[in-house]
Amino acid sequence: MELKTARLTVLIDPAKKKAFETLCATQDLTPSQVVRRLIRDYLVHYGVAFVPSGLSAASDDATDPTQTP
Repeated sequence: MELKTARLTVLIDPAKKKAFETLCATQDLTPSQVVRRLIRDYLVHYGVAFVPSGLSAASDDATDPTQTP
């Protein structure tokens, strides 16, 4: 889980915003949770590597059981 956050402002049609918020509520998710998931999935889809804030690449290697010493 990320430790730091940054704000992303998106301008959308009010009707789409309302429909999105309603759908999120029916799934017991916040719009922010859904947008964060969409962004993560988009990055993965296009093969863009990233390290979530609060984690370092070195700590990932140290805890990765697939890495051999």
